[in-house]
Parts: sequence; structure tokens; C-alpha cells
Amino acid sequence: MQSSFGQHTSRSRHLWVIHPNRRSDVYTDPDGRFSLRARGETDVRHVLDLDAYSAAKAFVDGRFDVRGDLIEAIRYFSNQPHSGTRQLIFSMLARLEHLRIHSFFDGSEENEKNTRYHYNHPNEFYSLFLDSRLVYSAGWFDSPYDTLDQAQGKKFELICRDLRMRPDDTFLDVGSGWGGLILYAAGHFGAFARGCTIATQQLRWTKRQIEEQGLRGRVDVCLCDYREMHGLFDKIASVGMFEHVGKNKLGSYFRKMYSLLRPGGLFLNSGVMRPKGVNDGPETLFVQRSVLPGGELVRLDDVLLEAERAGFENVGMRDLSKHYARTCEAWVKNLQRNKDRCCALVGERTYRTWLLYLAGSAVSFEEGNTSAAQVVLQKPRT
Repeated sequence: MQSSFGQHTSRSRHLWVIHPNRRSDVYTDPDGRFSLRARGETDVRHVLDLDAYSAAKAFVDGRFDVRGDLIEAIRYFSNQPHSGTRQLIFSMLARLEHLRIHSFFDGSEENEKNTRYHYNHPNEFYSLFLDSRLVYSAGWFDSPYDTLDQAQGKKFELICRDLRMRPDDTFLDVGSGWGGLILYAAGHFGAFARGCTIATQQLRWTKRQIEEQGLRGRVDVCLCDYREMHGLFDKIASVGMFEHVGKNKLGSYFRKMYSLLRPGGLFLNSGVMRPKGVNDGPETLFVQRSVLPGGELVRLDDVLLEAERAGFENVGMRDLSKHYARTCEAWVKNLQRNKDRCCALVGERTYRTWLLYLAGSAVSFEEGNTSAAQVVLQKPRT
């Protein structure tokens, strides 16, 4: 990788080595989009030789900074040649990491532990980069001028319309987060909405919003795993939650959703997936170890297969990949804008981890290494 860098010509898009003959502190993109600055005793040329996983760890450890456009920097380096052998090794390590977790822990207790790890920060931290409703999933950007708040509102409207939401429908949001969707379904469509979450802080936030919006009696939320839910609902949604389920549990996940739905009811399943032909790599290992322990991206074919085996009929799909890329870009900008407050709340290491995770996700969605889709499924009437 190091051989790809050096002094550049007018046609080259290589990085500029500020001090080519001695210890280098700074590498600068010739177009001025970003620069890498070493911290401490680190030589930036050493950073440029690192694989994606090691570079991510070095960034989180504070061994170097990226000034300017972080997403552009990640995009640039993701397109540099890497060792095929090292890529294969990290792909195998990512798979082993997932197998290790799911071989020893296959119950809801470990699933809850892993999920809480991802949400184990003050609500104020998430409010510094999410929208005003604290929606942690892709917005719907149908205009280049949409703000993050507008995109999330449009997403809720689209979900409710795709579910054919009607007044007095009973609606369940599985993994309801901070309650944005159940509040919207009740407030704008007159549904009786219930949410379930395993994060205590999300529960408290949602209950406060229910009171402030005057929706007591129409909206409620419980602290429980989706496998503990009972009853029958007209409509169900799972938005950005089933990434925590994993391929091995997809069958039981869809069977549970099927059991909670009335005949003729609709289930909207939306989440991040791995495109066909794309395998886990260094970035996957970083996310599994530092951000989403126990998480696994499945393929759309697996989703549709297991849903049909559970008895569902596929009645509609939407590709959310480009919308997720724009959403992640907005989150990155918000994080950077609120860096000082983020670091004061959760520390610089956590700030850097989330910043890199979201920026890397934006690039992954853009380049087709990660996808996102919404599938609407129906339970037959008979």
C-alpha cells in the first residue's frame, strides 16, 4: 500500500508526502479534501501500511487524526490495493468471532447483553447525532434538500402507508428504540401502538414522550425481548432490529412474528443486509469487536426464504441503501459538530469509535458492500 503514495503529478490522486526523507507527520490529499496527522511518535507512513482493521484500531487509539472530510478519506483508502491473504484472514476471523459468540451463548440473555452494549450510553449522546425523535435507522430522502428530521418523518409516513395503517389498528413495533414510530403511528394514523425494547434508557425516554404528546391510552411500551411478547396485532414493524438476530435465528424470528400477527395482517421488516457476493472483511471484525458484538448481516435471499418458510407472503420491497448512506453522512456531520460535548459525555475513544463506524458505514452503503432493504410480508387470511 505504501508504494501507492508519494509526490503527485497534476493527473495523480495520490497523497502528498510532506516529509519524504524523514519522519512524516502529515499526509495531505492533493485536492485538499482531507489530511492525516500523526499523534505522538507515530509515523503516518506506518499508518498507510496498515490493513483496514489495524488502521481502525489505530484511529480509535488516537495514534492519528483525520482533518477535513473523514468519509472521503475512508472512501479513498478503501479503494487502495490490499493484500488478498490478509483480507482472507480477516474474513475468517470475522466468521470465527460470530461463531464463538453464538456457540457459547444462544439465549436471549446474551442477545440482550450484546444489544445493550451498543446502546449503553446516555440518551444525550445519541441526541447529539440523531434527529430530534432519536431515530436510529435510515431516513427517506426524496429530495436533495431534505434535512435529517424531514427524512425521518417521511420514513415514518412511508412505513405507515406501506403497512396500510388505519385508525384503531393494533400495531407492534419490535425493537422500538426511542419510540418514534409508535408515537407517529398513534398520533398521525390513530393506531393503538405498542413498542418493546431491552434498553432501559430508551424505555424511559419513550414513556416521557407518551406523556408529553398526550398519547397515554394509545401508546405503551414494555421492557422486554421480542421473544417474550404475546397477543395478536393487526400490523407489526421491525426497523433496524433484526441485525441483532443473526442467520441461525432467522427462522425462529419470523415464526415468532407470524404468531403475533392476525390473519391478513402485515409485517414490515427493515434492516441492513449483506449483498450477494460480498463477504465479511476487516471492517466486519472491527464492528463485531468494538461496536456491535453478536451482530451479523444476513442476505436478502435468506430473509425471504425464512419468511416464506414461516408462512408469510412477500407483498412489497424497497431498497434503502442510498438513503442509509445519506443518513450515515448526516450522523457523521452531527457527531463532528458536537465533538466536544460527545467526548465529555462518553470519552474520546468512544467518540472516535462511533465516528469511524458511521463514516465507514456511509462508504460501505455507497459502494455496495452493505445494503438495506424493507420487505412487507402478509400473513394469509386462511
